[in-house]
Amino acid sequence: MLKNQLRPAIVLTLLLCAITGVLYPGLVTGLARALFPAQAAGSLVRDATGRVIGSALIGQRFVRAEYFHPRPSAAGAGYDDTLSGGTNLGPTSARLADTLIGPAVDSAVTHEGLTKGGVPSDMVTSSASGLDPHISPANAFAQVSRVARARGADSAAVREVVDRHVEGRQFGFFGEPRVNVLALNLDLDRAVPLRAAGVPR
Repeated sequence: MLKNQLRPAIVLTLLLCAITGVLYPGLVTGLARALFPAQAAGSLVRDATGRVIGSALIGQRFVRAEYFHPRPSAAGAGYDDTLSGGTNLGPTSARLADTLIGPAVDSAVTHEGLTKGGVPSDMVTSSASGLDPHISPANAFAQVSRVARARGADSAAVREVVDRHVEGRQFGFFGEPRVNVLALNLDLDRAVPLRAAGVPR
């Protein structure tokens, strides 16, 4: 009697393990690679030489004046994906209020030539994941003068590059317009090259 109960249970367990642990993941992975090869591979971004320099889905740290800067990251200094986590603060949060009147705002006023009250919120606050690769168009346009000055270029030329990289809402109504910082900086190096060669980002 026990044998008659154990055998079907073991067979069913092995069958389900094969379906859910091997066949289904294999099928989904195969379809993803066939239909969306770039996304399935991690949305990797390559430079002009073909070298992988990042992902379009994870922010990178840019600190030099010649480049557009991403929003602050709560996932370590270098957008460490192993430290990602929720960082949203509610509208009544004292920590959020401190952020919006603290050193980050003062830095934006000093380096970007903005006025207090005119600093885009995503310039001084991190995203929910802490890994957001995008900034708002307002944030990008606020950095145009600094980037142009640092590159010895005309602001209009830098603004043109930003205009090319403003992405609309997903499907026309999800989310907000945004700019991918890595893609923007790569295009910036092509369109408005640095006067001194070999300056790292």
